[in-house]
Amino acid sequence: MGTMTVEMIAVTALDRISVDGGDVLHAIKRVDPGFIDFGEAYFSGINVGYVKAWKRHLAMTLNIVVPVGSVQFVFVDELGGIREEIIGTEVGRYVRLTVPPGIWFGFKGLFSPRSILMNVADIPHEPHEVERLAVNSFNFDWGAKK
Repeated sequence: MGTMTVEMIAVTALDRISVDGGDVLHAIKRVDPGFIDFGEAYFSGINVGYVKAWKRHLAMTLNIVVPVGSVQFVFVDELGGIREEIIGTEVGRYVRLTVPPGIWFGFKGLFSPRSILMNVADIPHEPHEVERLAVNSFNFDWGAKK
């Protein structure tokens, strides 16, 4: 697999189709770049100002979408590279982040009282393939983002 770096995180623009009564927001198709296999899909809520960090999947590829609200993601690789992405419907950046295994990440809810992210993973969650660290394990300032 080699060393995974933050430059390997793919950002894919997603379709948002305006229809009466509420928009249709695409997430991922099996023919899309970033789709490897289907293991599971799950949603995670994040309250405004709250930070969930840090974790690293050893085998799972993540495909993350924020259909409700806005979320700040921070990624750290084995070489010390740091990458920040702010995505979500609320900031007008409706995209999918494809994150390969081996990259540490954390995220923070922005602006809305509660944001929702969805992950479409290529394997089912298994406790032995994820590592966790305390929020202060990396030198990153999670201060306010405007």
